[in-house]
Amino acid sequence: MARAEALRHATRPKGRPSEAEQRALRAAKEELQALEEELARHARRRNDLLARVPNPPDPTVPDGEREEDALELRRVGEPPSFSFAVRDHLELGGFDTERAARVSGARFAYRVGPVALVELALYRFALDRLVQAGFVPVLPPVLVREAAMYGTGFLPTEASNLYRVEADDLYLTGTSEVALAAYHAGEVLAEEDLPLRYAGYSTCFRREAGAAGRDTRGIFRVHQFDKVEMFVFTTPERSREEHEAILALEESLAGALGLAYRVVVTAAGDLGPAAAKKYDLEAWIPSQGRYREITSCSNTTDFQARRLEVRMRRGGGLVHPHTLNGTAMTARFLVALLEQRQEPDGAVELPEVLLPYGAPARLEGRAP
Repeated sequence: MARAEALRHATRPKGRPSEAEQRALRAAKEELQALEEELARHARRRNDLLARVPNPPDPTVPDGEREEDALELRRVGEPPSFSFAVRDHLELGGFDTERAARVSGARFAYRVGPVALVELALYRFALDRLVQAGFVPVLPPVLVREAAMYGTGFLPTEASNLYRVEADDLYLTGTSEVALAAYHAGEVLAEEDLPLRYAGYSTCFRREAGAAGRDTRGIFRVHQFDKVEMFVFTTPERSREEHEAILALEESLAGALGLAYRVVVTAAGDLGPAAAKKYDLEAWIPSQGRYREITSCSNTTDFQARRLEVRMRRGGGLVHPHTLNGTAMTARFLVALLEQRQEPDGAVELPEVLLPYGAPARLEGRAP
């Protein structure tokens, strides 16, 4: 850097240079050009390495790298016991993965008939609850530029799980968190306007790279799904409180549907690049005989705001707000709901809270 600065100074002569000085000036310019190109390469390499550094975990996050290393906080509701052979959600009916595989490949599904109405009712139910809680409903774009993916932390480290439309240099989002976080990219927010709470509904796309052989049956892990997502911009001092509030909303949705679930703190090595702390809400899945994640919520502190250049005015200066995200509803709720409430003949009695949103009161069973 010192040599480059000296060369820049040398290329700005005072007065009219002599012939010898002109030769020295040309040599200095050539050396400066080569040096600046080298510095630019090093800067790109430095920035690439820095972009891969994740958000430091919160001190309350447990150590470990696996799902089993998560810290269980509580269990709510008693997992149902059955006096008959439990069916999984595919056997209960309404899902067609075979035709979807012919049309689109593995990990896709048609939801057909009353089951489709139940799923749609779940999304509308969740959105209604979030609006009542002060969230602004948003239908965001699902195609975004690279800057939005980078800003939210999905690039560069999560590139293998993203679908990219190369002809247009756009990415399909795996969560509306991306578009909601980028909604205020490059803006200066007024502190008195915070917290800003958004509820996004969108279709999501994930390649599920690295998931070979895992959850291949049914719709628990698919390439395309719909989701209601919560996203919050808040002051640094309030982000812990907002994190607990998001978790409380997730639990209220699971509780209103009568699901048995547990809450865990995700282990440090199982966090994504952006999250400093993450809670998972895991519902009991009878066909698997274990709890599985149906929602998560993360405090990303100022990680995303810094990368997206979102700032807030405080006093005479600017600081970065904190951002948080949380799943309000996906089709994994549908899986847990159907399996936990199944009856001996395969029928499912649905919660009354879904009936105003178009869900049938009952799904009739079918022969196994």
